[in-house]
Amino acid sequence: MVQFINDIMQYEFLQKALFTSVMVGILCGVIGSFIILRGMALMGDAISHAILPGVAISFMLGINYFYGAVLMGIITSLGIGFVTQNSRIKSDSSIGIVFSAFFALGILLLMKAQTAVDLSSILFGNVLSVRSSDMWLTLGIGIFVLLMVFLFYKELLITTFDPVISKSYGLPTKLVHYGLMVLLTLVTVASLQTVGVILVVAMLITPAATAYLLTNRLSVMIFLAAIFGTLSSVLGLYFSFKYNLTSGAVIVLVATAFFILAFLFSPQQGIVWRALKVNKQRASF
Repeated sequence: MVQFINDIMQYEFLQKALFTSVMVGILCGVIGSFIILRGMALMGDAISHAILPGVAISFMLGINYFYGAVLMGIITSLGIGFVTQNSRIKSDSSIGIVFSAFFALGILLLMKAQTAVDLSSILFGNVLSVRSSDMWLTLGIGIFVLLMVFLFYKELLITTFDPVISKSYGLPTKLVHYGLMVLLTLVTVASLQTVGVILVVAMLITPAATAYLLTNRLSVMIFLAAIFGTLSSVLGLYFSFKYNLTSGAVIVLVATAFFILAFLFSPQQGIVWRALKVNKQRASF
């Protein structure tokens, strides 16, 4: 670890990778908390896969992938909502239809643009190859997303826990929903270079799910999810750099390790503690 710290102080590419990883960990933890509580994990998976055509088209046109990815993410959200509201197809089926079609299209387009982009880095991430433009893009997205969550925290809180009451209060629940989808799309785009299209949903879900096992308060959950996301990103970067492994996969495995620890030893939800309480109650009885 000491050598890793010295390398960070010495090499600019590691500094960029560390900064980007920390930002992605925080963003995924914050937005993932709302995704978990709203039961929208599948939507996060859909958007993360469906932005692939936008990335491919951006590379083919020679523009920043941010524009194509965000546009495709918004189109995906609207498309899923349109299919759900105008047919007998339920939301989970609509999500499966739309994102699988977009993902397949993205694979074909990326194969066409293979000379311009490394397919594996888009799918699985490579945080060690982060450029300055990627780092500043992630920072800009991070500031915007965190600012939106801060400004509209009450609206997000009410619509997350009780949509019926929020409608009776006159809150635009659909607008809040699609606004959250835009933020989710932005976070997904920011995470591409770090964990890739395929694994970004794990970073959106796993740190937030870990925090969910440890608290019943949304504010605390968001804070803990951001901490777990950051630790997962930093430790994943360390192991991927030290052992020359794919960064996205290692980061996700570290996040999963935190989840397993919480699943086993959480004071309220951990199965080990629950088993100990049951045994204690049986002994006292």
